[in-house]
Amino acid sequence: MTRINVTPHQKIGRSIHFVRDQQVLLDEDLAELYEVPVKALNQATRRNPERFPSDFMFQLTKQEFANLKSLVVTSRSHGGRRYLPFAFTEEGIAMLSSVLRSPRAARVNVEIMRAFVRMRVLIASNDELRRKLDELEKKYDKHDQQFAGVFAAIRALMKAGDHKPTLGFARDKDDEKDKRG
Repeated sequence: MTRINVTPHQKIGRSIHFVRDQQVLLDEDLAELYEVPVKALNQATRRNPERFPSDFMFQLTKQEFANLKSLVVTSRSHGGRRYLPFAFTEEGIAMLSSVLRSPRAARVNVEIMRAFVRMRVLIASNDELRRKLDELEKKYDKHDQQFAGVFAAIRALMKAGDHKPTLGFARDKDDEKDKRG
């Protein structure tokens, strides 16, 4: 059995974006990870529309794409495209392994699923820390300047460490249509 190089965790982690309050990877990033052309990846999803409902894969709006480009500072740009990119949720990425049937696709999917789990754990631990800080603040007198300064400093550090930029707009369920024409 030949060994297939799997993309490092850091590269996958940097490719995960938050759009519409979901963790997603863009078609361009997935194609690079799977070592297939973007066109081939999107063609495989169009050939299997029953496997990719709108909660598994959706096309970014112009505003979401513009917001994403302004937030992401990378050596390569997401520009030069003729169409808006598709975003794949965790479920959509899992489904990709059923349409991209290479050993690399299977191994990369495993690493991507692990990255999603790590992101959820980080977000959950930050929420837990926030909850515990709220409890401590209630316990100590808010008028005590020593504790007020400590709580403010901790909250500032937590805010700086938040990794969940909000992109896109809230949509009604009735407005969500599959734009993968």
